[in-house]
Amino acid sequence: MKSLGPWPLRRLRVRGPSMVPTLRDQDVVVFRTGDVARAGDVVLVRWEQRPHQLSVKRAVRRETAGWHVEGDNGFGSTDSRELGPAQVLGVVRWRLWPSPGRVR
Repeated sequence: MKSLGPWPLRRLRVRGPSMVPTLRDQDVVVFRTGDVARAGDVVLVRWEQRPHQLSVKRAVRRETAGWHVEGDNGFGSTDSRELGPAQVLGVVRWRLWPSPGRVR
């Protein structure tokens, strides 16, 4: 696995509609590496089939091969329903822009 670097807090710009209404295209969020994900958390993930793509999804349940994650927008999300379990790289905690606040 390629490392995301030594800093536990990282900034990320969301791309696409998969997490609407929680997050929207171009939202800027902060995620924390090393946090333990729980069902219901918004997480940054990577799939084995797409090792160079990072995605923001909602953790649904832990599975033996990783996490089953889904986008909040069921009509506009490619997620574990198609790609199988994902590897969680971090937990999204805050939105910085355009509406600063905690992500739930």
